Parts: sequence; structure tokens; C-alpha cells
Amino acid sequence: MTEHVRVAVIGSGFGGLGAAVRLRREGITDFVVLERADSVGGTWRDNSYPGCACDVPSHLYSFSFAPNPDWPRTFSGQEHIRAYLEHVTDTFGLRPHLRFGCEVRRMTWDAQELRWDIETSGGRYAADVVVSATGPLSDPKVPDVPGLDTFPGTVFHSARWDHGHDLTGKRVAMIGTGASAIQIVPALQPGVSRLTLFQRTPPWVMPRVDRAVSGAERALHRALPVTTRMRRGLLWGIRELQVQAFTKHPNELGFVERLAKLNLALSIKDPALRARLTPDYRIGCKRILLSNSYYPALAQPNVDVVASGLSEIRGSTLVAADGTEAEADVIVFGTGFHVTDMPIAERVVGAGGQTLAESWKDGMAALRGASAAGFPNWMSIIGPNTGLGNSSMILMIESQLNYMADYLRQLRVLGGRAALDARPGAVDAWNACVQERMKRTVWNTGGCTSWYLDANGRNTTVWPGTTSEFRRATRRVDLAEYELLRAPAPVAQAPDGAGKSEVTA
Repeated sequence: MTEHVRVAVIGSGFGGLGAAVRLRREGITDFVVLERADSVGGTWRDNSYPGCACDVPSHLYSFSFAPNPDWPRTFSGQEHIRAYLEHVTDTFGLRPHLRFGCEVRRMTWDAQELRWDIETSGGRYAADVVVSATGPLSDPKVPDVPGLDTFPGTVFHSARWDHGHDLTGKRVAMIGTGASAIQIVPALQPGVSRLTLFQRTPPWVMPRVDRAVSGAERALHRALPVTTRMRRGLLWGIRELQVQAFTKHPNELGFVERLAKLNLALSIKDPALRARLTPDYRIGCKRILLSNSYYPALAQPNVDVVASGLSEIRGSTLVAADGTEAEADVIVFGTGFHVTDMPIAERVVGAGGQTLAESWKDGMAALRGASAAGFPNWMSIIGPNTGLGNSSMILMIESQLNYMADYLRQLRVLGGRAALDARPGAVDAWNACVQERMKRTVWNTGGCTSWYLDANGRNTTVWPGTTSEFRRATRRVDLAEYELLRAPAPVAQAPDGAGKSEVTA
């Protein structure tokens, strides 16, 4: 049996829950949130590794419509963020709309009915509009390392942490040096017998100015909500002022780079180790990481830093590209996610019978980060070129929710069975403008290879401007950028059955 709804939201992380709240605020209650897991939280449910925390201040990494005066720290941990999302779910009455255990296997556009037919692991759905909020950090990427199947020990990705396996006293190999790895390494180092870090590229690391939020501060925020908004506004404003250094004048980041080098010099006294940990690209080209404990952990006697990527595994021996060998009982992959090749794209079949992955074979592109040509009434939250390098993704999500809300209002005004399909020319024009602006950003000129770039070397991930600019660009839907589709009228059958006539409304 197929359940028909006005809107189907895919995913229950920040994007999906935000979409659900906005739908209710728009008076739309005929919707479901399809979630493959058994609880809400998205990446903050899946990433429960030791030391997991956010690198954006808590009061900025939360919805503007759901401020939390009780954040325990300025940079809160995974358990607090997940609890916040559960709180949002309950506060806004989203439980009746949630459908757990419903992983999308395929969604196909029905041009006759102007709807999406959705097959999930928990049943079938039909939706007039789909809001895809699966997020870019949802499907872990594990490299295809030769010999991995010969490894006799335990292997897992940081986003699929094996909490049933005790690592105390074990020889652990950490693969990768991204945002997860710099939190995992200090958390594991004191308890393992040996920790070997395979580092393909060293990150730039700045101190993390984290502290407990005092009881007096929390009491003030509860008593005077305006103080919470002021705190959030200040955090936002500081980051808006920083944007031009990333997007227009990368050389202005030289001062920040000197501070990062000073942080490294103060933390690592061994010249040889310090040399291995010194990046050779402009700071900001990869995401700047925040930690007070990463460098001190690497300086401990039970830690080895291999300044080369993992290239082969021979039983329990791990071999780096430079020939360095290390023995391990456990391998932890902190190797990121399928960001520019999201698996969900292979499961979305558009109006022409082409999958979204096929449409994006030369690179992801969506009008205002939301609509892809050939995929009517389908919208993405955190779509192409909506990522940020220095601020909170919640700001971008809320801008996309504004766009989603106006999209649905436009459909309501148009009336009847209608759909909007982004015009290829509009998508191309938007993407050309984004890519032109991207040319002078630090992400494209900084001399690094990052997960911001796709297989063709194009930056299809990050937004090359301020969050204010993006909010203005997504405030309203411009119908000139879309083709209006109407459902075909019923076929009239001739009395003798010899002929047919079809009228399109």
C-alpha cells in the first residue's frame, strides 16, 4: 500500500528537522520525514566517536527559531547536540511525521501524475514534493586499500564507531587527519599501547577557545532571551567579516597562518616532528581545525606520525606510500564522506529517466543550491555550493528553508496539479556565476587538494560568499527560472475505439 503525502522530507538531521518545523509553520501538516535509522540526529547521531564535538560555537550552531539558553560549553559535544535535536523534535511536535527504518531505495518522477514515487525499506510513498536533506556527511568513505581484506583485526570508520570493541592496550592505526581524526587521536592516545597516525596531508590547527558556560550566563539567557540573540548575532557578525579573506583576498590569511605556526611551535618541540606536521599550502584551503589537545597527543612517546598515506595492508602490517611499516590490531578510518558523489543521487530518477548521479556526472549543480534541472518538485537542503569554510551551516540551512517555503507557496498560488522544473539555462547561469567567483577563493588557489573539490577538480561544495548574500539570493523563488508543468488531461476515447485525442491543460 502506498501512502500519499504533500511533501516527503528525506533525513532527520538539522536539515530534515528544520524542513519539518518550517512546513508546520507554513500550515502544511501532510508530510512525512523518512529516516533510515531508528532515531533523529543525522550526522550527530552517526558520529559518536570518542571526543566528538562541534567546531562552531553552540549558540551559532543551533536554529534561530529554537535558541538553547542551556548549552553547557561554548563548543558543545556530540551528546549535547544530539539531545538538542531530540528537544527540537518534541518541542515542535514532529514525532507523528517521522518514519524510522525507511531508507530510500529509489524515487522516480511520475510525469503523468506529477508526483514522486518513493520506494523505501519500510514501505512505499508518493509525494507531490520531495525535500532531500540527506546531507553531505552521511555516507562514510573508506578507501579501497589493497590487502584490507587480509587484516585480521577490527576495522571501522569514525562515523560507524564500534563501541563494543575495547581499544585499551591495543595497537591502533588512525587513517586520516581531518576534523574527526584530530578529536579521536587525543581521546585514544592515553589508553592505547601504540597509536600510529597515517597522515597524507597535515592540517592547519588553531587553538580551541572552549570553556564551560557558567550557571550565571545560562540563567541570564533564560531570563532575558534577547541576550541569547545578541550572543548569536555577535558570533555571526565576526564570521561575516572574515569571509572576504577566504573568498576574495586569500593573502590576508597570512597573519592567521603565522598564528597557526606559532601554535605548532609552542606545542611540538621536536623539529623533525614539527616539520612533518607543517602544511605546505595556504591556511584555509582545507578547513581550519580547532584543538588544544591534538598536537600534545602527537608528541607522546606511544604515538608515531607517518607522513604518508596508507597504500597497502599485509596481514597486520600497514604499509605507507613511502614504505614505512606499522603493526596494528585496529584500523580506524577517518577518511571523510561521499560529498561530491552522494549515493542518494544514484537513487533519484528524474523526468527523463536519468538518475541525478548521471545528470551530475560532470559535477554537481543546482539552482540556488536547491533545484536540479530535470527533477521537478525536488529540492535539496545543503545542496551543491552551499557549504561553508568558516561559519555555521545552520545559517545556510535556514536560508534554504526560506526558499523551500516560498517554493511551496508558489505551487499553492498556481493551483491545481502543478510542478516546477528548474530551467537548464537558469541552473547553468547560477553555476557559472558561482564558479567564476570561486576562482579567486582560497579553496581554489590555496594549493591543496580537499574534499571540497570533485573528481574533475571543480569546487562544487562551498559557497563563495557571505551567509547574508546567500540569504538574499534564496529569499524568493523567481518563477522565470522554472518551467511550469501541468498534469495531462484524461485521454478521450472515441466511441468506436478507433482513435484517441489528448488535451493538455
